[in-house]
Amino acid sequence: MLPKTVKRICCIGAGYVGGPTCAVIAKQNPDIQVTVVDLSEARIAAWKSTALPIFEPDLYEIVEVARDGTDGRRPNLHFSTDIATAIDEADLIFIAVNTPTKTAGLGAGKASNLAYVESAARMIAEAATSDKIVVEKSTVPCGTADSLRTIFAALAPHLAFDILSNPEFLAEGTAINDLLNPDRILIGSLKDAKSKSAAEALAQVYNWVPRNRIVTVNIWSSELAKLAANCMLAQRISSINSLSAICEATGAEIEELAQVVGLDVRIGGRMLKASAGFGGSCFKKDVLSLVYIAESLHLEEVALHWKSVVDLNEYQKGRFARRITRALHNTLANKRIAILGWAYKKNTRDTRESAAITIAGQLIAEGAQLAIYDPLVSEKQIFDDLESACPNASSSVKVYPDASAACIDACAVVIMTEWDEFKTDYAGSPTFGGMANSSTDDHHLTSTSTSASSDSGIDMQDDPSEKSAVLPAPGIDDNPNYSTKRIDWRHIAAVVRRPRLVFDGRNVVDSDMLASLGFRVQSIGKADVF
Repeated sequence: MLPKTVKRICCIGAGYVGGPTCAVIAKQNPDIQVTVVDLSEARIAAWKSTALPIFEPDLYEIVEVARDGTDGRRPNLHFSTDIATAIDEADLIFIAVNTPTKTAGLGAGKASNLAYVESAARMIAEAATSDKIVVEKSTVPCGTADSLRTIFAALAPHLAFDILSNPEFLAEGTAINDLLNPDRILIGSLKDAKSKSAAEALAQVYNWVPRNRIVTVNIWSSELAKLAANCMLAQRISSINSLSAICEATGAEIEELAQVVGLDVRIGGRMLKASAGFGGSCFKKDVLSLVYIAESLHLEEVALHWKSVVDLNEYQKGRFARRITRALHNTLANKRIAILGWAYKKNTRDTRESAAITIAGQLIAEGAQLAIYDPLVSEKQIFDDLESACPNASSSVKVYPDASAACIDACAVVIMTEWDEFKTDYAGSPTFGGMANSSTDDHHLTSTSTSASSDSGIDMQDDPSEKSAVLPAPGIDDNPNYSTKRIDWRHIAAVVRRPRLVFDGRNVVDSDMLASLGFRVQSIGKADVF
């Protein structure tokens, strides 16, 4: 059976997954019309503007080409709230909506909430007037395709829907590169000829990807593979973080340990960067989803194993907060602490499950006054996060437009995001600690660092709320060139209170270099340096 030629694509969900994925597909397929739809008028309006609703290096350039035809093409990337029309016109439909953890009912706190997936399926069944290929992009538990098939059979029995699984494996901050140069494209389908033909039609959409990187499996394996990959990555981070506690207690150094362990070809060196804890929208959610699946299958030992990954992550965050408290004589009452970084990793505005939120809440509970700075996260987002985690915290927090102002009179400086700006290298400055402000392009961010960003919770997940559509912090250029911008650590040394404590939750600074300026540095998995 010859594969169907895909001429039009509809993507339901204009968030972190749907937007970038379809922008790249449209850019690489000028003959395919791609329409991204969403119920949020504000989000769609942002996608049509120069201020995109999400931040991702190089995303705007991709969107501009396909959406505006800046390379001379006929524009083939569209954004709309007319969901029904886009569905009806499409040959292939991506479902890229959020699947958050349930907060009530059976499986609350662990199971995935598939309400948005079901809603999207119902919209497809009601709007479609011809056969469709429907593709799961959202992270879903094994067996979701069967549920979709049941919905379509009940609501549109006169039509044929080929259901495929095509999970994303994107890292925030590097999503465009991940899309253009993927490790693999996974496509799951049933084994009959018609389903295999649909899978081939989807494979042809990824025409820029080498064929040996397009992997086809059965649909249940594909659904489970996304959860399994995220859980294995989260487990790896929790494992290295557990060893960091031993290093701190014994005098071993976690970075040396990770290097040696990573030289074993059976292990490899990726995702062995110790930190104050992983964050992001997917790792915790997906691990807990796997825990619930194991519990549902009466595999209690399996469930306990995976739950320990999340428990260890919470322990690591609490351990870091307690370390700060102990260093400040076990009392933080009315002490000013500078928090540098709020996003869960660099090169993103996303704060979901950021370790900074948990640790800030614990410091506030001890009576601390926090001075927070992040180069991309808005003040409103920071206060929204704190209100959820630590109600009535606003009187204990002030957000600053630059790191130097946040550090004035601070009893301690706490680094929570591995922004290049916080590094102690010489990039962009003729003298150590200088601030380099290179010329910037309104829509471009360059970053070549591979420090801790890949270990802070790398996966992406769409969010249907307006939370992701936050603007940059006041006074900050939309996309400054953070690869060369550095804070002036000499100046910081002059404005913080003695004994000039720095707690590096991402192991991003050179401890010896800061010690030469009079700082006492406590890092993850290392002995104190002063």
